[in-house]
Amino acid sequence: MHPFSAANYLDLSNSPHAGLFSDAELPVWSALPKITTYLREHLRPAINGDVSEQAFVGSPIFIGEGTVVEPGATIKGPVWIGKNCTVRSGAYIRENVIVGDGCLLGNSSEFKNCILFDEVDVPHFSYVGDSIMGCGSHLGAGVILSNVKLDSQEVQISHEGGRIATGLRKFGAIIGDGTEIGSNSVVSPGSILGKDCILYPGTHWHGVLD
Repeated sequence: MHPFSAANYLDLSNSPHAGLFSDAELPVWSALPKITTYLREHLRPAINGDVSEQAFVGSPIFIGEGTVVEPGATIKGPVWIGKNCTVRSGAYIRENVIVGDGCLLGNSSEFKNCILFDEVDVPHFSYVGDSIMGCGSHLGAGVILSNVKLDSQEVQISHEGGRIATGLRKFGAIIGDGTEIGSNSVVSPGSILGKDCILYPGTHWHGVLD
């Protein structure tokens, strides 16, 4: 098993998207470049929730039962949103986003090429790009999961005094199940936070937190 295997950060037992993480010999971030192909092969468009006529909904998109999309939200597609979620007014969901059940995608928050597991809470003014958020994780208001280095070079992970190549130019963060990030924090590209971690408000984090 890879030391950064998905099983160390994510509960995959109830997710319909666990196939993205099927190879335990690969690091958890290897799922990010697979999202596009996964949605192309598995997404079956359907609108089963309550979508406001004042929301912009592109295609292809799946929205599960009980999910509410408020006026002024934008969902471009391809996007897969599970059951009993809330997409608030002003949310901007771009291409290649997978959302589990019971999630909150909030006002003035942007999502791009990311995976949100069940019960993820991103209520206000956040950016989630090229990232994976585990079950029950939460971002306080204004949290940024930055996904590109200032020099636009390959993202590397700082760990135990060394650097681990990811092969990705765009890679935000892995946020483990139950992790809380306080308001107005910035998580730099290539950061890994384990399960049930806490970052206090106003933190700038880079590296691995177990």
